[in-house]
Amino acid sequence: MDHAISAGRLVGKVALITGAARGQGAAHGRVLAEAGARVVLGDILDEDGQALAAEIGDAALYVRLDVTSPSDWAAAVAAATDRFGRLDILVNNAGIGFSATVEDTTLADWRRVLDVNLTGPWIGIQAALPALKQSGGGSIVNISSVDGLMGMATLHPYVASKFGLRGITKSLAAELGQYGIRVNSVHPGYVDTPMVRGIGMLPEHMFIPLQRGARPDEISQLVLYLASDEAGFVTGAEFVIDGGQTAHLPLTEAFTNRAQADKAA
Repeated sequence: MDHAISAGRLVGKVALITGAARGQGAAHGRVLAEAGARVVLGDILDEDGQALAAEIGDAALYVRLDVTSPSDWAAAVAAATDRFGRLDILVNNAGIGFSATVEDTTLADWRRVLDVNLTGPWIGIQAALPALKQSGGGSIVNISSVDGLMGMATLHPYVASKFGLRGITKSLAAELGQYGIRVNSVHPGYVDTPMVRGIGMLPEHMFIPLQRGARPDEISQLVLYLASDEAGFVTGAEFVIDGGQTAHLPLTEAFTNRAQADKAA
């Protein structure tokens, strides 16, 4: 990334990022800190989170944050305001997922994914709202997914949670605009992270026109824009960053082979 482009865009702002110990969340923490923000890194992976905070330095603070816990959320917001004096940015990044058929998805599986991916951000927005108002406004960035735009077989709880996060982004934008608080959603396609690798997906499964997955820091550059004052008139919007995955209807191998044979004839 071009560090000169990012530098200074978030000077004076404080961001709270969930799921920040590794993967996309860690990239968001690094990029926002490089842009001048002070960052509160929330996660349940204490060792990784503390290591990242140490790497970033005095501009970072790690807090243990189970996003399903209202008390953890209250403590994280308090830590942000106690340490850095304010809160301007909330990045709801924490998420989980797994692959299973509808028959093999238990009610406990369903509830766990919805609790982390949808209820967690909701609790967090409620917890952060007083501090954001106190700061005179701010930016909430909800990390949804291309699976919040279209269905995906065997990812039913994940799809439901990401559609839900996309929806409340819009209703919250309508309600919170009066306070100068902007709310937007980001919809990544395939990103090379531990969670995605754990599900067993690979870029070649996704029919991506750019023929690769995204680096986590590429998603972070979009988060940086939405967090910054450059996006001051942007709210209630959804931003797709997927290498073209959702821009087309993938052709089957048989159809592609037939078209090539017809052309050769």
